[in-house]
Amino acid sequence: MVAVLLAHEEAHATAQAAGFFAGNAWLIPALPFVAVGVIVFFGKRFRGKGAEVGIAATSISWLLSVIILVTRYVGGGGPVVLRSVRWFPLGRDLGLGLGMRLDGLTSIMFVVVTTVSLLVQIYSLGYMHGDRRYTWYYAALNIFTGSMLNLVIADNLMQLLIGWELVGICSYLLIGHWWEEKPNSDAAIKAFITTKTGDIPFLIGVFVLFAAARTFNITEIIHQVEDGNLSHVTLTAAAILLFGGAIGKSAQFPLHVWLPDAMAGPTPVSALIHAATMVTAGVFLVARLFPVFEASPQALNEVALIGAFTMLLAALLAMVQDDIKRVLAYSTVSQLAYMMAALGVGAGNAGIFHLFTHAWFKALLFLGAGSVIHAVHSNNMSEMGGLRKFMPHTYRTFLIGSVALAGIPPLAGFWSKDEILTEAFRVGARTIPAHGSPVVGSIVYGVGIVTAFLTAFYMSRAVHLTFQGEYRGHGRPHESPATMTGPLWVLAGLSLVAGFAGFPGWQKGFGAWVGVGGETRVPEAHLLLIAVSVVVALAGIGLGRALYARVPARDPLLRLGWFHTLLVNKYYLDEFYMRGIVRPIRDRVSAAIGTRKGGGILRYLQSGDVQRYAAALFAGVAILAFLFTKF
Repeated sequence: MVAVLLAHEEAHATAQAAGFFAGNAWLIPALPFVAVGVIVFFGKRFRGKGAEVGIAATSISWLLSVIILVTRYVGGGGPVVLRSVRWFPLGRDLGLGLGMRLDGLTSIMFVVVTTVSLLVQIYSLGYMHGDRRYTWYYAALNIFTGSMLNLVIADNLMQLLIGWELVGICSYLLIGHWWEEKPNSDAAIKAFITTKTGDIPFLIGVFVLFAAARTFNITEIIHQVEDGNLSHVTLTAAAILLFGGAIGKSAQFPLHVWLPDAMAGPTPVSALIHAATMVTAGVFLVARLFPVFEASPQALNEVALIGAFTMLLAALLAMVQDDIKRVLAYSTVSQLAYMMAALGVGAGNAGIFHLFTHAWFKALLFLGAGSVIHAVHSNNMSEMGGLRKFMPHTYRTFLIGSVALAGIPPLAGFWSKDEILTEAFRVGARTIPAHGSPVVGSIVYGVGIVTAFLTAFYMSRAVHLTFQGEYRGHGRPHESPATMTGPLWVLAGLSLVAGFAGFPGWQKGFGAWVGVGGETRVPEAHLLLIAVSVVVALAGIGLGRALYARVPARDPLLRLGWFHTLLVNKYYLDEFYMRGIVRPIRDRVSAAIGTRKGGGILRYLQSGDVQRYAAALFAGVAILAFLFTKF
């Protein structure tokens, strides 16, 4: 009897603690924003030039995130926690508010964003040391982190939209951090314009949902969808339009072209963008509004097919890159497509599970690439080689990340990628109830297997060209300082163990407490499919080793002839966009200005100063928001 009472009191205390931390989850996105104010106004007076402020704030947000995740897990998932306050009214019955929606999806995204952001900020102590805009860099990192956390916790579409736009602005600022060099400012502008192209249908989709549901509140919209209050045509239109924004942010075809050029930013920024913020926003959006997509088989099929096409397209491009960061960039596009394809076949939990595992090994690979670049002062693998002798910590951690990405058990990437492939196969074979098309499921599975082979191949190629053989660069490389190698080992550890959170059949595992779209079914393992995926991955690694173990003077892929040329030129999509869209518009604008004075103004506006662009952009967004709310 005493034991029962003690157990009851312990459970009650745990529930109280969980409720306290869940009710104050708004502090998690608030703290990075507070840090921004301190860094901007007082950062240069601190010994660490403001870096310690950002790291301290993110550390507290990380700790709160971990506590919330653990208490939710101990409580078996826990209820959805909703809090909101009305910001200002829109008419008699409508209004805009600030609020939070804390559920399993929010909890896991909190941990992903804060962990990667914290490690990136610690890593940047060494990587960005001596940078002329060091204090501003840390302020921008914290705006980026806070904006993504706001997007994740938002309980209404307008608040989500604010976070959505802020992460776009921050990525623009950080990609163009070294804006004095024209390629960097060009890359920032390209990223901004390309993602804004996707944001146009996204914004329209938000208002389609608002017009139909008469609310921006996500929970109320989902309830109306589940109750059948919204027409199929409306939901299909809204889902397809919203997916347009996801295509831009998560770099899916045809708006994937900005992401490889985003490598112009500092490498820690690349890790943050590719692993935890911005590019995952599109995947999160589809998962958050999954009931809307689920109500429209047409929309789900579009998500799945675009995901399948993009994963193969990007994996082929990764094979021929010489720039190590571009290999990883195209890999990110391909892995994001895996996540999208999973959502498209109705396997929402599998898609988010891959987002979770991908965050660790992709952040590890980018930071590992940054460590290499920091040592050899070049991005090109043709100027590397033999670095395992000079950089043992970087080599070992990069190898762990590569094997995880390739999908070799028991590392993290194996569990999540295999779950996606298994769920797609089962949809195709009609062995599970699903909203997705069996034909689409079969396509996703087939393309996914081919992509898994290519992924293992291009990572094997990258490891051999970078770390094996003899050093082909100039000078003597050296291992990075502890502030850089420490985060590498933390991420390597996560890449080793994180996959076990989704162990097949574990009823208290990842899928049970994340529950995308209310789905809590935990899939069982399919041993034959597991064997196929492992064999495919090993074959890809083996081919890479066969071709690149002894680094050849001439890349063996040149034997592909015209196809290699097609890949090197990125399917000529950049040329098509530039000649067919950008230049005609630019020429017409220049002709419309038409005068020397106008041309002078245009040259002033096109200064390449990213901070000036951002100020003008922020002012424009503020004016539009004011006009919308008042009129």
